[in-house]
Amino acid sequence: MDYSTPERRVDYLDRLVDGLIDREGGYVDDPADAGGATRFGITERVARAHGYDGPMALLPRAEARAIYRRLYWLRPRFDAVAAVAPGVAAELFDTGANMGPGVASTFLQRALTALNRQGRDYADLVPDGRIGRKTLAALEAFLSLRGEEGETVLLRALEALQGERYLRLAEKRPANETFLYGWLANRLGDRA
Repeated sequence: MDYSTPERRVDYLDRLVDGLIDREGGYVDDPADAGGATRFGITERVARAHGYDGPMALLPRAEARAIYRRLYWLRPRFDAVAAVAPGVAAELFDTGANMGPGVASTFLQRALTALNRQGRDYADLVPDGRIGRKTLAALEAFLSLRGEEGETVLLRALEALQGERYLRLAEKRPANETFLYGWLANRLGDRA
């Protein structure tokens, strides 16, 4: 995953967004889905909040790409994470698109805090769901201490948190059991 030049950054993000859109598929309006109608994984509420006023079934792919770029990559600062750890950023992007960027960011903060050896490696983080200077510094410190193997462990921790949340969602709302298998099959694992 080369994220070293502006052109490669654009190409990297384009591949992430296109992969996500392909996994999400086209128009879906499943009555069991509390999120309502979606196209390319974009909910109607999100599309409307960002100016799209046409039928959801006709949401253009280009509009979905722009929404993902703006709301699920740039706004939560996953681009800054990608400058340090592109694989972690890819995981956060995918999780954020499915659960909300704040949830994905909180997962990162919780995992980094749990992996800091009781504050010996870097300070605990407040899990506020916002990627800022302290979160990025903790990520850099963790990776500088743990290296490539540490990134693999961090990714496992992020996926464990995501998987546990899916199970809780299904336990809390039985209608979500309809989606649990697909969430676990399609949302966890290597996507970068």
